[in-house]
Amino acid sequence: MDKFMERAVELAAGNVRDGGQPFGAVLVKNGHVVEEGVNETHKRFDVSAHAELLAIRRAQKKMHTHVLPGYTMYASGEPCPMCVTAMQFAGIDSVYYCASVDDAAEAGLEKSKMIYEELKKSRNDRTIKMMRMPLKEGQENPMELWKNRS
Repeated sequence: MDKFMERAVELAAGNVRDGGQPFGAVLVKNGHVVEEGVNETHKRFDVSAHAELLAIRRAQKKMHTHVLPGYTMYASGEPCPMCVTAMQFAGIDSVYYCASVDDAAEAGLEKSKMIYEELKKSRNDRTIKMMRMPLKEGQENPMELWKNRS
């Protein structure tokens, strides 16, 4: 195993011993560790406190940027759709993972697999119903403001 993946797995195992889930992440650039994270949902009472997201947040804060091109994420488990989306928004170039979402589901952590399956469905067939509500007549349009910003 690559040394960065070994570290991600080590972080994940330590997190399990600490009462958390088996997820650790290491964010790397130019062969150097920039930030690390473990799943802290059990400590923060925050469903978004995933290992990858915490590593990204720390790096963005440290670098004073919201984009991370040229970075690579090493994750002990295949990132969930939320984490993949954040990595795409941040511009992370590549992701290596150890355990698959199928492995996680077999261990009793089935949410990621379920959400990946859910996202394949049409909006109307998803568990969470999403209904579009248009702007009211004369209401300021934030998208137009964005488009027309100087």
